[in-house]
Amino acid sequence: MEKYIILPFNFKYINDDVLLVNQAGEYLFLSDNEFSDFVNYKLKYDSFSYKELKSRQFLTVETEKETTENMLAIKLRTRKSYISDFTSLHMIVVTLRCNCLCKYCHASSVDLDSTEYDMTWETAKKTVDMIFQTPSMDIKIEYQGGEPMLNWDIIKQSVLYAEFLNKIAKKNLEFVICTNLMEISDKQIEFCKKHKIEISTSLDGCKDIHDCNRKSRIFESSYDAFIRNSNKVKSIMGEDACSPLLTITRANLHKLKEVIDEYINQGYNNIFLRALNPYGNAIKNKDALDYSVEEFVDAYIDALNYVIELNKTGINFVECFAALFLSRILTPFATGFVDLQSPSGAGISGVIYNYDGKIYPADEARMLSRMGDDYFCMGTVNNRYEDVFNGKILRNIVFNSCVETMPVCSECVYQQYCGADPIRNYLETKDVMGYRLTSGFCKKNKLILDYLFKLIKKADDETMDVFWSWLMHRPYKEIKL
Repeated sequence: MEKYIILPFNFKYINDDVLLVNQAGEYLFLSDNEFSDFVNYKLKYDSFSYKELKSRQFLTVETEKETTENMLAIKLRTRKSYISDFTSLHMIVVTLRCNCLCKYCHASSVDLDSTEYDMTWETAKKTVDMIFQTPSMDIKIEYQGGEPMLNWDIIKQSVLYAEFLNKIAKKNLEFVICTNLMEISDKQIEFCKKHKIEISTSLDGCKDIHDCNRKSRIFESSYDAFIRNSNKVKSIMGEDACSPLLTITRANLHKLKEVIDEYINQGYNNIFLRALNPYGNAIKNKDALDYSVEEFVDAYIDALNYVIELNKTGINFVECFAALFLSRILTPFATGFVDLQSPSGAGISGVIYNYDGKIYPADEARMLSRMGDDYFCMGTVNNRYEDVFNGKILRNIVFNSCVETMPVCSECVYQQYCGADPIRNYLETKDVMGYRLTSGFCKKNKLILDYLFKLIKKADDETMDVFWSWLMHRPYKEIKL
């Protein structure tokens, strides 16, 4: 028989076996001996390893080379499909004012009287006009702050204006408000229900932890206000109306099981175990809030195992960060999470419009601007769409955030499951490309992927059923059956 051809792949030893991942994200475990036979062209053509490697496009033969390469191209194109959906998520900062003073506030919010940090209707209208120039048929407008509910009139007017424009554009239009739920009226909730506006909020744990992290500026427990108002939102809009986001600080790092229990007790069915980002107040309060990558990963793995066991007992609950990785590992499809895209989804998948009309490729870039560095400003809503989204800032991000060509990333076995964070790279190194050998982002993702692949390799039926229940959005008991 003709000699087989080895196609490009990366590899890594995990315990006594070798993990191989190719350019389409297909993976396979081989024993050390099988791996040696494979790379030395000694595999027997009737062996199970040969058949597995061939079916997953790690090898081919000359007569089938073109067909195999086309299959790889189709799979890779599917993984990169988010690029053709340019740009769908549009975040609008309607104010920097906030009724909370969170210890880790990434946005560097201002006090309640600083109305000069509110977006005007003129700027808001130009922002919506800019948004509707996107070629994407999907538009999600997400209102952020500060606390966006403090500039409710601009939210209301811009929603109505966007719906008016969409009568002609006929795009798939969605709205989200990111609010701490300190203050929201029945009338505002009814407006959200009528216009199908999702509520994204924050919950850092039980009362003591939440109040510790998220200090109130209005002399009321932020936790008590959250519970009262989230229950009110659910009663009017439905049980799934609120979706909370967790920020992990030193205060709750070693209490993640209790945090998970709090989420379940409040009726939520998922949690995103999210590490602290080094922006705004998180930098100012670093000594009190921060922890090492190793500390976070240890706590994360412990919490992930807890969530897996909860699912096995019949409690349907998803850990979203693991689910994102698992989707990229176990399915061929793209994910919408900006940090796990190559090139980076900053500016391509999502973009943010500041209260003053300045446009940034990601929320982190806007946060960086609040810290005094406006490097990533792409332009303003007064500029032409083409000048903003085809300008040098976004081109530079794309050019320097393709993991396939980035030093260290290009050789990493997890290349197809990970992504680039050019804003974080710039913050840490003043270089958009960054330096992987000292990158906390890189180390964290590698350690978590190491653990997930150990679980996948172990192939415990119950654990894999839990994972598939997350990916298929079905109860664990159904998958188990």
